[in-house]
Amino acid sequence: MSINMNQWANNTFAQSSNLFFPLITYPGLQLTKKTISDMVTSGTVQFQCIEALAKRYPQMPAIPMSMDLSLEAEAFGSSVIFSDDEIPTIKDRIIHSYEQIKEVEIPEPNTPRLLEFIKAGKLATDANFGKPIFSGCIGPYSLAGRLIDITEIMTGILMYPDEVHLLLEKATNFIIAFLKKIKESGVNGVVMAEPAAGLLDAYSCDEFSSKYIKKIVNEIQSDEFMVMLHNCGHTETLIESMVGTGAKAFHFGNSVDMLDILPQIPADRIAFGNIDPANTVKTGTPESIKKAVAELREKTKRYSNFILSTGCDVPPGTPLENVDALF
Repeated sequence: MSINMNQWANNTFAQSSNLFFPLITYPGLQLTKKTISDMVTSGTVQFQCIEALAKRYPQMPAIPMSMDLSLEAEAFGSSVIFSDDEIPTIKDRIIHSYEQIKEVEIPEPNTPRLLEFIKAGKLATDANFGKPIFSGCIGPYSLAGRLIDITEIMTGILMYPDEVHLLLEKATNFIIAFLKKIKESGVNGVVMAEPAAGLLDAYSCDEFSSKYIKKIVNEIQSDEFMVMLHNCGHTETLIESMVGTGAKAFHFGNSVDMLDILPQIPADRIAFGNIDPANTVKTGTPESIKKAVAELREKTKRYSNFILSTGCDVPPGTPLENVDALF
């Protein structure tokens, strides 16, 4: 469904004190009686989870799709470990030397699971919920880190920067191709998860993450499609770099204090965050969750461009009464 995302942003500013947009997909499994494996391999099942949550929580200002950060690495050839009870994980890196990077081919975004993810977006769009649908994808530095190992790439940016840049170019071109398919499905935006960049200093974040995200934003973002950049690391010193990507929205994890973040966010961009999804939402009580939400609302109330959210995906197995308490 075509939605002017600039107008949607303006509307959220006007209602920001009353809105809550958690990243929830996995709690839909309890409503549909499906498993994690079902959802991450079937676009139909993912849509059923999205639909069930949209009906249970009609006050959500937008609808998030699943965040599966193994999808893109799998397309490059990584092996994925699946489980009915745990989110998919990458088994091992596929690049074992910097010389290998030259040989890495950019895959087409047409692996079976990528196509199922695109299918979920199309089904969600066709359902016409009357609000934006946000897909998910991994960021270029985080993808490169999965392909060559996150510790190895930290060494590589110091000792083999040219080779790392080549890998990032390939990762970026693939993400652009994938997001073009996502955009064609009709969804209205993407939550791009770039958590590995939270390990970088400001200069390295600029050089090895943000400049590539900026390329993606320039290719993909439009009046009808918003890029929301997610980083759940210690981003206090990275905000200028993140804002420089041109993304219209930013999503922060619970490792930061939003009062350290919000003064750095331009008034015309949206910031989301950052209720702890594991320690507060999954293992807390409805009472402790309501208290955490109320406290965060109170401390951030003067920022009209801030929308409450969870710091990351609400984990599988979270009691539904706890998700209810978020609202």
